[in-house]
Amino acid sequence: MLGQRNSDEADRRLSPEAAAPRIASLVPSVTEALIALGLGDHLVARTGYCVHPAEVVRRIPKVGGTKTVNVAKLRRLRPTHVVVNIDENRLETVEALRAFVPKLVVTHPCDPADNLALLDQLADAFGAVAGVLEAAARWRQRLTEELAATTPDGRPESRVLVLIWRDPWMTVARDTYISRLLARVNWQTLPDQRGGERGAARYPMLAPDDRAWHAAERVLLPNEPYAFDGSHVQEVRERSPQARVMLVDGEALSWYGVRAVEGLRYLRGLAAEP
Repeated sequence: MLGQRNSDEADRRLSPEAAAPRIASLVPSVTEALIALGLGDHLVARTGYCVHPAEVVRRIPKVGGTKTVNVAKLRRLRPTHVVVNIDENRLETVEALRAFVPKLVVTHPCDPADNLALLDQLADAFGAVAGVLEAAARWRQRLTEELAATTPDGRPESRVLVLIWRDPWMTVARDTYISRLLARVNWQTLPDQRGGERGAARYPMLAPDDRAWHAAERVLLPNEPYAFDGSHVQEVRERSPQARVMLVDGEALSWYGVRAVEGLRYLRGLAAEP
């Protein structure tokens, strides 16, 4: 039986579809990861939010946004594989894709350590392409080193409010990727609640009188998905006068895949600030 399984796996990797995949990525951070693994020439579609690396993605056709995928256009591009994400793409989009896409690659990293499994998942899906397995191994090593260097040991706990939207104000539950990334330097996000595997509860709205405004020691204003900038700092200070308000790199704190290597290093730098 083992020999048969190995033979089946070899046949799969040697198939034309595996050796020359036509990949559509509907996940910006995974688009970046696929290109880092050497799969740029195999990408036939992306979203408008897939912007890194710019010199590669500019030649890849866009098929709408992560939540507004043009399914008809995507179908015309004849992908053999489409990469989706449970948080970023709508379930109805994924169900529509099942009708014509041979292989759906469903991703859902919820913790920085999950990036190791994500790299393995991409290597398994596209490892028949020359160089992919070797590139995945290199990125896996780099990520392992950054994870080992980013731990809460010896760091004081800090209560942190992460704002991801304005009007309405929205934040993150503790079982999201952003929250678990911050926990690696003992920054515990508010409110202290879980959102479940999928759905709006993962990104709760904040009422004007929510205690999180007054309990936070730090308030983080990322530049994505909402484009917070210096013009919003005073408004937030009026709601959280006791907190330090920090403008931060939203991509570093929320993009997974290969970006997590930079993200973990960036987070350590934030935590080191007085």
